[in-house]
Amino acid sequence: MKRIQRTLLPWLIILIGLLILFVIYNQKQTADIDKEMPTQLHPVVQEKKEAFINKAASRNIEVVITDGLRTIQQQNELYDQGRETEGRTVTNAKGGQSYHNYGLAIDYALRSETGEVIWNIDYDGNGNGKSDWFEAASIAKELGFEWGGDWKRFKDYPHLQMTFGLSINQLQRGIRPEKERE
Repeated sequence: MKRIQRTLLPWLIILIGLLILFVIYNQKQTADIDKEMPTQLHPVVQEKKEAFINKAASRNIEVVITDGLRTIQQQNELYDQGRETEGRTVTNAKGGQSYHNYGLAIDYALRSETGEVIWNIDYDGNGNGKSDWFEAASIAKELGFEWGGDWKRFKDYPHLQMTFGLSINQLQRGIRPEKERE
């Protein structure tokens, strides 16, 4: 029995040490997510958002920005929708895993002729035979946005983002895009 104890004791100590390291690492990762979080849209995203609204308006498409910067808490609440709370699932990103959390994404909808905000991707309010939604997405892409409607796995038609070449992992580690025009 003492032999087994002598053999298992070092492994138990190693296992406890690894567990402590795991807890410390996860606490650091969580702290990094909260580090230097933006309080508004990135200046380039803000500028391109305004250009997007204006260019769409020049084609008789009224774009409504429905979301921009989200806090980690707001993102978690949105993630819980359709999972923990009522409503349909609208995101697969938890807090810290969305470009919204870093001021690099916006969501849009359209305003119909009756003034109603709609998410109808087939709506043709300007009467040119084309979907206003897809026309707006084309305008956004011309301005440098990545469109969630182009994604392969989870189509997110209202979503537009500018990553500036940064991954979510890099953003979580505190790396941020330059504030100047890029």
